[in-house]
Amino acid sequence: MIRRFGEAVRADQSYKLRQGAYALLERDGLLLVTHQQRPVPEYQLPGGGIDPGESPLQALHREVFEETGWKIELRRRLGAFRRFTYMPEYDIWAEKLCTIYLGRPVRPYGPPSEPGHTALWMPAGVAARQLGNAGDRHAVRRWLGLAR
Repeated sequence: MIRRFGEAVRADQSYKLRQGAYALLERDGLLLVTHQQRPVPEYQLPGGGIDPGESPLQALHREVFEETGWKIELRRRLGAFRRFTYMPEYDIWAEKLCTIYLGRPVRPYGPPSEPGHTALWMPAGVAARQLGNAGDRHAVRRWLGLAR
């Protein structure tokens, strides 16, 4: 069973499965994260939805580059979680299946190309408290050895 975080599932609502890949990108004790302005300002692990025809790893490289401007190297899969939420930017109720990978930033190529995103470095302990969703926070705490 894949652990669930966030809002309770609404029995009166149908959800569209939205698979995504996200990265925990560490360098010198800091994590490369993105701050998304809309629809709700929040810090996030970089990554996002897998488009038709993409593999999870292709999607992850694309999403990280769009949201941070960085090329990355992936080391391994850390785990996955689910969350049920409304996604106003797509006007859908989604069951998000979020797969988390561990990697490292390799090279910056410029600012994020995704509108409303800002890349920044955050101490891992701060990220474990400040990331915008409970699944991302749990992934960081688990990587730090603070959660099971």
